[in-house]
Amino acid sequence: MQILLLAALDEEADTFLPGTGEALVGTWPPVRRIETDGHTILLATTGIGKVNIATAAARLHMLHGADLLATIGTAGKLRGIQGDCFYLAQAVQHDHGARKAEAFVHYPPGAWPMGPAYTEPYTALPDLGLMLPHAVIASGDAFIEDPAYAAHLVATLNADLVDMETAALAQYARRVGLPWLGIKATTDDANHASTGDFHANLRTASRRAADAMAALIALL
Repeated sequence: MQILLLAALDEEADTFLPGTGEALVGTWPPVRRIETDGHTILLATTGIGKVNIATAAARLHMLHGADLLATIGTAGKLRGIQGDCFYLAQAVQHDHGARKAEAFVHYPPGAWPMGPAYTEPYTALPDLGLMLPHAVIASGDAFIEDPAYAAHLVATLNADLVDMETAALAQYARRVGLPWLGIKATTDDANHASTGDFHANLRTASRRAADAMAALIALL
């Protein structure tokens, strides 16, 4: 199986099977090709945000083909669910919609941002038995450090985690008819302490997600 495995940051990508594979020279996004468990993995560092990960996915898919799109890395926790590393059962975009006087109203990416609010989550490949807790992740081009907005995302999107990439990868996967999956480990609680907590926990959380993804790929 050919797997495109995407991470936003070097710290998130470098912890996946470190010291293995070969770098593909002169490419964007930077790619490390890894052969493991009968699969070819193209591990790429895309940069932060929805446009970066979607562009990287499209470029790598065009150049190399893919059977599966996957993502690893870190996320903020929106509510007090148990665990610190999660299988992403669904993804939803949180910053496409209408800014009304009373609130931000959410709609699916590409939909008219008018009328009654609604969402269409992107559902991941079913869990293969890794036994991680499942979560719904909300993605948008903003780092969330506001407990009130975190509560809004829980109430309106039923989200558990927040990041800046996953839903865009899931949207691309749906468009091109590919399965997708993701594992994210949490660094912070999407509150006033998130900036410091993110930097303090980035490497440990990245390693946690990377190790879980390696175990999951062994099950494919």
